[in-house]
Amino acid sequence: MHIKEYLNYVAERITADSLATLPPASEWEEWRRKRKQRYLQIMGLDRYLAAPRTPLNIKVTQTHQRDGYRVECLSYESLPGLIVAANLYIPDGAVNAPAILYVCGHSRWQKASHYQQHARRYAQLGFVTLIVDTIEYGEVRGYHHGTYRYGAFQWVSRGYTPAAVEVWNGIRGIDLLCARPEVDASRIGVTGTSGGGAITWWLTCADDRVAAASSSCGTSTIAAHVRERTIDGHCDCMFPMNPEGWSLIDFAALVAPRPMLIVSADRDGIFTIDSINEFRQRLGKLYEHLGVPENLDLFTFRAHHSYQPMSRRVTFRWFLRHLADKDLPLDQVEDIDGHAEEMSTLEVFGGALPANDRSTTVQDWFVPVATPPQIEDKESLKQERERVVSALKAETFATFPDPLPDPQPRVAYEAFTGDGNRYVHLRYTPEENWDLAGVLYQPVEQDEERPIVIELANSDDRDRLPAQRVSAVCPRDWLRAYIFPRGTGETGWNSALNWHLRRAAALTGRTLASLRVLDVLQGLRALRSQPGVDPDEVYLAARGEMAAVALYAALLDGNVAGVILCDPPATQNAPDSEVGVGPLVEMLHCLRITDLPQVAGLLWPSALVFVGPRPESYLWAEDLYTRLGKPGGWWHLPPHNATWNPARD
Repeated sequence: MHIKEYLNYVAERITADSLATLPPASEWEEWRRKRKQRYLQIMGLDRYLAAPRTPLNIKVTQTHQRDGYRVECLSYESLPGLIVAANLYIPDGAVNAPAILYVCGHSRWQKASHYQQHARRYAQLGFVTLIVDTIEYGEVRGYHHGTYRYGAFQWVSRGYTPAAVEVWNGIRGIDLLCARPEVDASRIGVTGTSGGGAITWWLTCADDRVAAASSSCGTSTIAAHVRERTIDGHCDCMFPMNPEGWSLIDFAALVAPRPMLIVSADRDGIFTIDSINEFRQRLGKLYEHLGVPENLDLFTFRAHHSYQPMSRRVTFRWFLRHLADKDLPLDQVEDIDGHAEEMSTLEVFGGALPANDRSTTVQDWFVPVATPPQIEDKESLKQERERVVSALKAETFATFPDPLPDPQPRVAYEAFTGDGNRYVHLRYTPEENWDLAGVLYQPVEQDEERPIVIELANSDDRDRLPAQRVSAVCPRDWLRAYIFPRGTGETGWNSALNWHLRRAAALTGRTLASLRVLDVLQGLRALRSQPGVDPDEVYLAARGEMAAVALYAALLDGNVAGVILCDPPATQNAPDSEVGVGPLVEMLHCLRITDLPQVAGLLWPSALVFVGPRPESYLWAEDLYTRLGKPGGWWHLPPHNATWNPARD
């Protein structure tokens, strides 16, 4: 199977299984409460919601009176130093009024772009309206395009998405609205288009104070995003992290039973109409199950990725009905009038970038990474290892088959070498629909079980029998084996696909590196079962990106006697090239739990061997090994003509 075909299959299965099991309607709120708690953990928002709210430090820099409303140009801090630029539109004489939070898409000038006409129209309709810039465009200059443009695949390992920051800024925007004397806090709506349409979903999932919502040009399925590659046109902010492999419909279910209007163009290049209809149909079954089918609606229109007069009017009518108790016929709901203010009129900072703005660094701290633990003895090591393995299974490898299937090792053919040895060419199954290769090198006549060193093939290994680039340091009488994880050997792919595959895989709840960890775990099971292999003396050898795979596989396996590593990555918290062709080491949420040097240390007492230079970050593991002593040990070997035998220590 080709990796692209596999990801298409997984994405389609995820979408087909959306909301497969639903609780009785009477138990929905409790089910939703628990699901929402998990969603907030996934987004990294739980820690902020559990803490006392910090002051918003609202600063109004301009006020403009217009016919029927006024505009306050203001900023607020969603967290200390995390600055949000916004415009607040307040209808004249507003008392106990409904409110709209308008979240901007990827327009360059945000609240001062054509979106301003929406805020103006909502104010004319009687809604207090807060329109907020994103952290990427408008008056601040942070980052949305992490994996999309800047090779920031470490965001996947951190479990960071800019969607989480936009949701948090929106939550604090709702705090601001609720504190206004003009606003009825029970009648708050959220809307936006494109990126704002996506954030409308994720914010409404997170904040129960949203009484009604409408997402424009921001709705699709994982199946379509992967199969049609529409994900390639999307910013990182469009999606939550997805460690459990939920469908986007599963996420969206947190909105129910509240009113939600989906507005979508039927010729949108990044949201296909078939996927929009499928999304509506599947989510609609939940609304029917809850007895409120009228609370979910879909309006489509013939156009490209855009607003159109009719889509705006339908959205205005939706909020008039659900927040203002005005059920008007559509012909009585007017469109925007085309009036637009000069950009300078709506600026908060007068054309300057705000100083000390943590929006520009939020990706580095919003989701904290794990710090190296304090381990002083074997018991504390055991406890930390159990904690890490448990957390990794829940957060990083949650989409592994459970239980792991039988790898079904089978001999494809044997080849004698003429010197009394043979190559046993094996096939094994890491998971459904995959068939991977392995090669075992052993004597034809072998009386006793022997240790084995298994070298992981790399994507640049061209031969079906790779050279012993790492395992050559091991004793000559050990058995040798090779396994070919996905992306190597016959399952390799053109590196030009890496950027798409890495982003698509993460959307489905896995990464290319985590798939390879599964391949190695199953390869270990397959090779341990072969005649002549000592199952308790199995070593893994790997170089480059595969060293990260070997470390995690050894930790999860729990019975690997040692790892031999050449040129291991220093960390999983480092960016890649902009086109995504560098080392494939990202694994969902792993940095919330651990990092490569700590994984290496947790392997004690398994042998830890470095061939050639190794990053200084692994000093932590070496110090831990030294502190804990025998039977563990670490070794440094020169890169050429080195030999190693643990029995000689």
